[in-house]
This record gives sequence, structure tokens and C-alpha cells, in this order.
Amino acid sequence: MKRSLHERAKAFFINMGRKSRILKGPAILGLAFSMLLHRIFEYCRKGTKRFICAAFVLLCFMAGNSFAYPVFQEESGFVSGEDKEKMITAVPDSDIVLADEQQITYDDLEILEDEDVLEGYDDAELHGMEDADKYLLDEILDEKVEEQLSENAESESEGTQLSEDEIKEEKTKTEFSRDDWKLVLINKQHPVPENYEFTLGKIKTIKGEMQCDERIIEELLGMMQAARDEGVNLAICSPYRDLNRQEILFNRKIKAYMEKGMSYMDAYSLSSQAVTVPGASEHQIGLAIDIVSDTYLTLDEGFADTDAGKWLEEHCSEYGFILRYPKGKEYITSIEFEPWHFRYVGKEAAEIIMKEGLCLEEFWDKYL
Repeated sequence: MKRSLHERAKAFFINMGRKSRILKGPAILGLAFSMLLHRIFEYCRKGTKRFICAAFVLLCFMAGNSFAYPVFQEESGFVSGEDKEKMITAVPDSDIVLADEQQITYDDLEILEDEDVLEGYDDAELHGMEDADKYLLDEILDEKVEEQLSENAESESEGTQLSEDEIKEEKTKTEFSRDDWKLVLINKQHPVPENYEFTLGKIKTIKGEMQCDERIIEELLGMMQAARDEGVNLAICSPYRDLNRQEILFNRKIKAYMEKGMSYMDAYSLSSQAVTVPGASEHQIGLAIDIVSDTYLTLDEGFADTDAGKWLEEHCSEYGFILRYPKGKEYITSIEFEPWHFRYVGKEAAEIIMKEGLCLEEFWDKYL
């Protein structure tokens, strides 16, 4: 029986290695090389269909590219170099105009307020939102609330007076819980829980109804009354803001920044510093109050230098409120300094937070 070429090569190298020790090394290398060539040959012979399919796919790819890219057409002689440049840059029958690249200096960029993005819109979803809600104590018409305030003042004056040691002892007994509604943490990392429930309290005013969590109304009005007794007339802005309004404000700020030449991601990042991301706003749970005064109605950092701003920072904790976004804590809260934004947390927690100069996130880490 006639032997194949592979078998004869194999026999040759085996015999060569047996005849001489000197030739044993080269014989082993030759045998290995011949076996490798045989394997490759057999693979190619049995895989003909696979190679044909691969070659067909490669051919189709090259043919497609020759029509899609002018550089291939130029090399094949279909178009000249000048025509190729026109084909690359031209967009026939298109109204698309690329915006000019702009160098944005963020330090000099004006931070947009809510009023800046409400102007110029008359669509139905924002009907009635153009006029910011600002309520002075004189505009509140609910006589029952005023009666309640006077009753609370009388009961406190008639109550048992505690000594300083007893007050300190009471404070040390205070235990805080993350499940306490007063201390719920709402921010970008902790959005409003899906099962969060509260009752909106309504206070009648000249302009309509002011809404917030009904459990904080008494303390809120008490703080306004105390401020007025000291010659400071506070004004409440947007105590409760629903999700729809928050989404509109946020999206419009993004749009406004993009019109100034910013990318979407940069506009999103800058907007989230001035308007809380929808679903992560304390206004949605009725515990956050924007407060200014009758002589300073603008929501900006200048409010901190007014008599009202200074009074609030000094006395807000006495009524269970804190300055939610203090200066120097932006790296924690991810929100710029807002001297007008106050949040109800209860008297015990508020006293600690304001005395120690904490933000709510730091209070959570330290006491809860």
C-alpha cells in the first residue's frame, strides 16, 4: 500500500534520529515541523466552506466601503480629490446648521433663578406660575391659626419652668431616628420615598392658599410672628412645590444654559446646583420653606446680609427650622449657598445643627 507524503516524512525523520545521536535533535525538529504542516493542510482541506464564506463577507464589506467612503472612490478613479472634499462636507437638502463652538467661562456665568426661566412662557402647564407666591404675615387671614398661636404662648408661659441642669438632662435623653418624619433626608442620593405620605395644610391668604406640611404650620407662623415683634417682616415663598413644577423649572434651566453654548451634561450639572433634581426636592414633601422679607424679595445670596436673613439664621432653630444649604457645605449638599431656604427638622435637632454649624447630611452621619 502506497504511503502518503506525511507518513514518508515521518518515517524519514524517525530513522534519522535512530541512526545517530548527533542527528537526533534536528530529526525531532523536522518531525514536529512536518506534523504542523500536515495539520494545517488538513484543516484547510476540510474547512473549504468556511473560508469561502469568510471571503464572501470580506468581499461584500470592501464593496460596500467603496461606495460609502469617497477616499476609496478616489483611489479607484470614480471621483477626483476635489469632488471627494465636496462629498464629505456637503449635506444636500438639509436645514441643519452646526452651532459654533463657544468657550464657556463658568465662573462668570450667571446663575439662573426660578423667575428667569418662567418669563416668556404662556403654555398651559405653567398657567399662574409666573407670579411667584410670596406671603406676608399680614396677608394671612386664618384667624384660627392666630388664636392657636396665642393659646400656645399662654400655655408655655404657664408651664413648669425647668432649671438649666434639667434642660441639659432633657437634651441628653433625646434620641433621634432616621424614621422620624421631621428628619427625613431628601437629596440627590436620597430621593423622596415612594411610600412617603403627609397631609398638606392650607392657610388662607389674600392671594389664595399657602400650602405646606400641616404639622409645621404652627411653628412657621410662630416664627413669623416673633420676627415681626422685633421689626422684621418675613415673606414666605413657595412653601410647597409639586413634582410637575419642579420638573418644569429644572428642564427649562437646562435649556437656558444650553442656549448659552453649554453641553447637555454641563447644563444638567449647573442646573442641579440651583434647582434640586426632580424627585429629590424637600419642597415636594412640604418641609422646605423659601423665606425672604417685605424689603428684600429676591432669592439670592444678598439676603444673608439683610436684617431678615441675620434674624432667621440666629432664631430659626428656636422654631424647629435650619438653614438647609449653608455656605461652605456645597461639597456635601451639592447645592449652592441658599440663605433663604429653610427646612423643618424639629426643635431638638435644629438646635444641634445650627449650634454646631452642620448641614442635615452631617447631622445624619453624626447622630443617626
